[in-house]
Amino acid sequence: MSTIKRAAVVGLGGQSQKDHLPALAGCRLAELAAVCDVDPQRVAAQSGQWQVPGFTDLARLLDEVKPDFVVAAVPHHVGRNVVEACAGAGVHVMKEKPFATDPRDAAELAALCEKTGIELMVTVQRRLHPLYAAAAGLLEQIGSPYLVEGRYTLHCPDPAAGWRGKAKLAGGGCLADMGYHLIDLLIWYLGLPDRVLADISAAAAPGADYDAEDTALVHLAYDSGLYGSLLVSRSAGPKTERLAVTGPHGTVVIERGAVRRLDPAGQVVEALLREPAWPCAPGAQIDRFCRVLDGSSPNPSGPAVHLPHAAFLAAAYASKATARSADPKEFLA
Repeated sequence: MSTIKRAAVVGLGGQSQKDHLPALAGCRLAELAAVCDVDPQRVAAQSGQWQVPGFTDLARLLDEVKPDFVVAAVPHHVGRNVVEACAGAGVHVMKEKPFATDPRDAAELAALCEKTGIELMVTVQRRLHPLYAAAAGLLEQIGSPYLVEGRYTLHCPDPAAGWRGKAKLAGGGCLADMGYHLIDLLIWYLGLPDRVLADISAAAAPGADYDAEDTALVHLAYDSGLYGSLLVSRSAGPKTERLAVTGPHGTVVIERGAVRRLDPAGQVVEALLREPAWPCAPGAQIDRFCRVLDGSSPNPSGPAVHLPHAAFLAAAYASKATARSADPKEFLA
């Protein structure tokens, strides 16, 4: 029988308070052992609420608590430091996306994880969602795809707020943040494109001081003849999440909680639904990571899986800078 793993949550912002901390309270294979944040007030509040030790210094937490793994939900520019500290202590990491802020960081972190023998799993929860796995099977029924269309939009009242509004800290804007999930699906299902042509803007809040894009449009092309685009925006509501892949024998449409296969005329051939669409995705991720640590399950989202994601993002931002298409494969470090 698997032993209960002791977890520490590092980074006590909204993501942890809404997802990771409640999920750990309901997990079957893990329990919360400590919390950590640079903000002493957050530490005091969450330490008191969950009745666990609280720290403002990660090194001290790792030394005194010695958790089996850390859930890292920190600003993007801090992620590398957290992984390095954990690797040095032999502590495994379940990390909020993105894996890294650029291809070099991604390659170096992957090498570090391999050298120190720690497991790292990036929290792209769609990899563990049964409908998204089913979609991979349905794609085999539409023939060689020639068109892909992705859209992920929501309305953020203040796109300039906090570190997410600063491209240097976030490693990009909406494309590197929420768009990471759409990129993950694209690479999972179809592989890394051969060319991307991107345009981005930070114009949703005129007069606001921010340079991390709130909207991005990326055109895609594969040497196989497949082409398409991804539209990502954290300023344009309503909230939508959709990926459609079309081949000679129909289209597969993947949305939150539903996947449909259409015939070439657009009529539904079959549909799969999941209700509720997201039953505690963080809890499922944590339990899966515990099985990875026990050796009873493979890691579906380890460092090697995410090297192409960093290359895709680097190519997209390079394309914007040069106003020319870029080959993501040239950015694989």
